[in-house]
Amino acid sequence: MPIIETINLTRTYGDLIALDNLNLTVDRGACFGFIGPNGAGKTTTIRILSTLLKPSWGEARIDGLTIGYQNSLIRPIIGYVPDFIGTYDDMLVSEYLEFFAACYGIHGSKRRTVVAEALELTDLTTKAGSQVDGLSRGMSQRLSIARVLLHDPQVLLMDEPASGLDPRARIEIRELLKELQRLGKTILISSHILSELSELCDTVGIIEQGKLCFSGSMQSALEAAEAGCEYEVIVEQRSSEAAQLLTEAEGISRVKVVKTNGVDVLHVTVDRDRPIAAAEIPARLITAGFRLSQFQRGQVNLETAFMHHTKGIVA
Repeated sequence: MPIIETINLTRTYGDLIALDNLNLTVDRGACFGFIGPNGAGKTTTIRILSTLLKPSWGEARIDGLTIGYQNSLIRPIIGYVPDFIGTYDDMLVSEYLEFFAACYGIHGSKRRTVVAEALELTDLTTKAGSQVDGLSRGMSQRLSIARVLLHDPQVLLMDEPASGLDPRARIEIRELLKELQRLGKTILISSHILSELSELCDTVGIIEQGKLCFSGSMQSALEAAEAGCEYEVIVEQRSSEAAQLLTEAEGISRVKVVKTNGVDVLHVTVDRDRPIAAAEIPARLITAGFRLSQFQRGQVNLETAFMHHTKGIVA
C-alpha cells in the first residue's frame, strides 16, 4: 500500500479550481519529485498533505490515515518543510530546535539528544549558538529540515527547499536529502530546479492546471519524452534551405538554426502528438540533395519530459 495517496483530491478557491480530481500515489521509501508550472497546484497539494488545508472534496491519506479526520494521528508521522522558514527574533539555533522539540512532547535528556542528533545530521553543530535570523539562506533551509527531523517522521513534505540557494548550498541540500532517503524516509519534494530532481528522485509526478499529467518512474518519464524530442542536424551547405524543408514536413513542430562554433546547427523538434520517425529526417534531406555531416538525437532529460507533458498553462 502506498504511504501517500490522494483520491479525486479537489481544492477550490471560489471559482478557481486549484486541484482537479488529483489521483496521486507515492510508495514507501520513495523520493518523489513533484513538478509543474507556477500556479499548477503543487503547494496546495503539499499543504493539504501537511494537514494545513482541507480538501473541498476527495480524499488524501498518509499511511492509510485520512486527512481531515485523523490529523492528530497523521502529524506525528510527517514533517513539512516550507519554502521559507519562520523564525523568532533573538533566538539561537539550539533554542529554536529545543522549542520545537518541546512542542513535539520531547523533554529532558531525550530532547537534548534529539536536538544534538538533528544538528549533526544537518551539519549545523557549529551553528548551535548562532542567531537564527543571522543564518544564510542555505543554513536556514538546513535548520528547517533539522526542525522536522526532531520527532523522526516517516514522511517529509518539502516545498521548494532549494529555492534561492547558491550552487554549493543546493548541492549540500541534495546530499542531505539523499542521506535522509538512505535512512528510510519517504520524501515528496517540489522544485523548479529540474536538474536537481533528476539526480535525486526515483519517481516523478507532473501537474498542470491542477491535473496530474504524468506519474511514474523517472525512466518512464524520459522514455515518454523521447516521442517529442529534439534532433541536431548539420548540413554541409544551404542550412537555411534545409531548415525550410524540414519546417514544411508533417510531424516536425519547429526548426531553429543555432550557430555553434561557427557552424549552423539545425535543432529539429518533433511534434509530440504526431511524431515523425527519426530516420525520415535525414532521408528527406538526402533525397532533396543535401549532404549531412551530423545527425543525432538531442539530450533527453527531465526538462525535456516536463516540456513534453505540459502545455504551459496554469490553474
